[in-house]
Amino acid sequence: MRFLPGLVGLCLGAALPCAAIAQPAPKPAPAAAPDPALLKVARETVAQMQGDRAATLSSMAAPMVGMMQQIGIKEPEKAQVLVQEVVMPTLSAHYDELLDIQARGFATVLGKDDLQAIATFYATPAGKRLAAAQPQLAQIQLAGMQQWMQAVAPDMQGKLIKAVQAHGWSSAGQAKPH
Repeated sequence: MRFLPGLVGLCLGAALPCAAIAQPAPKPAPAAAPDPALLKVARETVAQMQGDRAATLSSMAAPMVGMMQQIGIKEPEKAQVLVQEVVMPTLSAHYDELLDIQARGFATVLGKDDLQAIATFYATPAGKRLAAAQPQLAQIQLAGMQQWMQAVAPDMQGKLIKAVQAHGWSSAGQAKPH
């Protein structure tokens, strides 16, 4: 059952950063282009939700150093140099693309009135504080998710093993011939 530890590892997030770098993102199915007016409101909303561009990008630096170390740059000083010289300038240069991708997603799920209400909230002092806190909140949520997955992993692994056996699948995840 060699694939089970890998699956559990993936669930725990141990392999996720490397897999995300090594694998190209799946291309979404072509969808109808959102209404340009809706897309404009969504873009403005997403930009407000992200908060200060420089602060948002700056908050990504430390996790990127960790990612460099996970992909093989073990010395923290070298990882930091690569993040500052290559990763952060690249992310900064492509930041508007991220906002556009997020805006298309928001425009697909939310209507103009909802997006305007969200933008109105993010223009308030509380909304601005929430936007500024998003990177820290995301890290806290990720840590909580990892802690939760670690807690349920033993139960899940046992159930996965039983399910694989019940299906008659081999340890490589392929069905046994009948």
